[in-house]
Amino acid sequence: MIALIQRVSEASVMVDGQVIGEIDKGLLVLLGVEKHDDQTNLTKLVHKVLHYRIFEDDAGKMNLNLQQISGKLLVVSQFTLAADTRKGLRPSFSSAAQPEQAMQAYQDFVELCRLQGVEVATGEFGADMKVSLVNDGPVTFQLTA
Repeated sequence: MIALIQRVSEASVMVDGQVIGEIDKGLLVLLGVEKHDDQTNLTKLVHKVLHYRIFEDDAGKMNLNLQQISGKLLVVSQFTLAADTRKGLRPSFSSAAQPEQAMQAYQDFVELCRLQGVEVATGEFGADMKVSLVNDGPVTFQLTA
């Protein structure tokens, strides 16, 4: 399971010209699910996303996590994160989870975050989405579980 997280001052996702999810200060999470991912990977990644210290404290150091700043999440499914780009000039998606498995993992990820008291907005699984963001920093990390 892969999460590309971006620290944002705002972010939104549109489907068919309508905003379906938006946040202000927090994290945009692009979530990719691979075939081998299981509940252990999911739980580990949720913990990592919520506790990763990438927000500045009073001294200007990255020392605070999402929950400490009362930040929000915008979670968007992104199967292309599971691409194998090591060979050739076209990505291979052979390690990506099948849509049913990926959708369930995506929904479980969102629910586990909400159970931790985090406000979560979402995209629409499998839809053609337009994602907008103001990357704060810019700060972007790839987390895996």
